[in-house]
Amino acid sequence: MKFYILLVVLLISACTPEIEYDLVLIGDNIYTAAEGDSSDISAIAVVEDRIVAVGDSNSIMQNIHPGARVVRMGDGFIMPGLIEGHGHFSGLGSLLQNLNFLKDTSWAQIMQKVVTKAESMDAGEWVFGRGWHQEKWTITPENGFDGYPMHDELSKLTSKNPVLLIHASGHSLYANEEAMKLAGITPESLDPVGGRIVKNDQGDIVGVFEERAMTPFKETYKEYLDQLDEEEQLALWQEGIDLAQQECLENGITSFQDAGSTFEELDRYEQRAKEGNLDVRLWVMLREKNKDLDDRISSYRKVNLGNYFYTCRAIKSELDGALGAYGAWLLKPYNDKPGFVGQNTTPVSDVESIAKKCFENDMQLCVHAIGDRANKETLDIMASYNEKTPGLRWRVEHAQHLNPNDINRFKETGAIASMQAVHCTSDAPFVVKRLGDMRAKIGAYAWKALLRNGVKIVNGTDVPVEDIDPITNFYSSVTRTRLDNGMTFFVEQRMSREEALRSYTIDAAYGAFEEDLKGSIEVGKLADFTIIDTNWLECSDDEIPDTKVLYTIVGGEIKYENTEALKQ
Repeated sequence: MKFYILLVVLLISACTPEIEYDLVLIGDNIYTAAEGDSSDISAIAVVEDRIVAVGDSNSIMQNIHPGARVVRMGDGFIMPGLIEGHGHFSGLGSLLQNLNFLKDTSWAQIMQKVVTKAESMDAGEWVFGRGWHQEKWTITPENGFDGYPMHDELSKLTSKNPVLLIHASGHSLYANEEAMKLAGITPESLDPVGGRIVKNDQGDIVGVFEERAMTPFKETYKEYLDQLDEEEQLALWQEGIDLAQQECLENGITSFQDAGSTFEELDRYEQRAKEGNLDVRLWVMLREKNKDLDDRISSYRKVNLGNYFYTCRAIKSELDGALGAYGAWLLKPYNDKPGFVGQNTTPVSDVESIAKKCFENDMQLCVHAIGDRANKETLDIMASYNEKTPGLRWRVEHAQHLNPNDINRFKETGAIASMQAVHCTSDAPFVVKRLGDMRAKIGAYAWKALLRNGVKIVNGTDVPVEDIDPITNFYSSVTRTRLDNGMTFFVEQRMSREEALRSYTIDAAYGAFEEDLKGSIEVGKLADFTIIDTNWLECSDDEIPDTKVLYTIVGGEIKYENTEALKQ
């Protein structure tokens, strides 16, 4: 395929005077993410879904066909299409369909949303929402425990409906009494391995369930959804995917690296790609139980189906939970929870087994690891395989809190650091509380230390854990500063503008073995572009948050056009 693309490009180049471009982008500020000097580039020409010419606008315009669409951006900023390097595509769709608490700053706000929703529903229908985070509330709930509200008041106000509210991290949930009854949870229920039923000092259930303690609720909620007929379930899922696509395009995202989908979802994505019903390119990690992988891995490895809109060539696993929910697996105890080192949510032996299957089936291993112990164990596994076959590009998803001894090991093991910059500023209010000042300073979100060691960083938002907004994420990458209150988090680890752009474009493509296909503006690559109204290489830090996406172009087609911003 690469030879075919090269041959087409050479033939086109040989016949430049007769070429009929479909699209030409002209601008004073073009960031190519390619090697070499690109300061003299002012135009890009596209035929069908490929870039066929990059150079001076005068020379390119000499050969333009009257039917070509010309987009003149002036001082707008043209860059390769942004790649969301770690998110949950169907989770984004679900967030857009259900209650969203990402911006709520108090339990009272959340409870009001839940009660209002329950009042509009029939008895027995589940109230579902996501995005709460107790560390981000400005008011501590009264009569609570560990910063969590007791479930009693909400349970009383929603007695006819089970309530299931997923934590922003996805690693804990809040449930009312009705949901507990259906899930078979009582005050006598014991903590499962790798999870915790949060109880107060009197042994009363608070309503919060961490890590593996969430399983009974997820299974019960799935049984509820399974009562819908198959057509209704599929229609609901498809609606969510349509919403997720639109949200991506409005935010300038042209490719999405999905961090874990089931066999069923992979089948649906593949079908949509073959039917031409994907507007955002999906690169998806398979996520199923270890015991269910053996006989099916080979049949799910698919690369560049549906005209390069769907690929599955990775398997996702995890070793721990999230720091905010005390789920990150640490080498030493939490600073604010003496004697507790977090949760090892998946046995190391299971992850080792999945690694073996990845190696044997030419799949990338992608391991969720947040705490320094989880990262060490992940790197230990990856090191043994990289010694056999260097260049596997196995990925550590999150890599948030590292022991300094392990920072150098990323390069040695060939591991990709798939990190989400906005987590740094979002989590900043509680990281020092959890880890203490020294651990937070030298090992938390250690982007610069990793980059200095030649490690590739894949950026993203972990949506729906955070908003998919790449503008806020880019701002976090280059400032490590919160927008709401100006709080900074060890700014010496921030990325440069160039490093942050690469983490969202060419380095993100590299993390998926797609750097020959996308991630930079070069002849022969897919014509995916994001155009914004602010030059991110030269603007002040204060100007970044006000950036507007003007165009999102996928495969040479304008998928999103911000008409309001373009009028200004």
